[in-house]
Amino acid sequence: QVQLVESGGGLVQAGGSLKLFCVLSGRTFSGYVMGWFRQAPGKEREFVGAIRWSGGMTYYADSVKGRFTISRDNAKNTVYLQMNSLKPEDTAVYYCATTRDVGNLRLRPSTMNSWGQGTQVTVSS
Repeated sequence: QVQLVESGGGLVQAGGSLKLFCVLSGRTFSGYVMGWFRQAPGKEREFVGAIRWSGGMTYYADSVKGRFTISRDNAKNTVYLQMNSLKPEDTAVYYCATTRDVGNLRLRPSTMNSWGQGTQVTVSS
């Protein structure tokens, strides 16, 4: 059974940085992609970025491009989301998720198979 556990969220001032962690277990992830999503109160869950487990190719939403970076450590089965230059509008619950790699890194929440429990990120102005 695939499990994803996020951590690293918290409260930060605008302009600051946070690093989120997603530890995966339950299978080997070669041939899978990992996505980061976020959901603010009253809004739909939205795509933040994704990484291909094999090769490490990444793709980002325009709203975070240049500020957020996704990486992974194969040996630790961990995916990271480094968030810099944070803005109040980045405030949300952040989720990692995974699904089989079908060649598309522009992921949608409905296509993800497994989700973590989420971690709150709050950016104060």
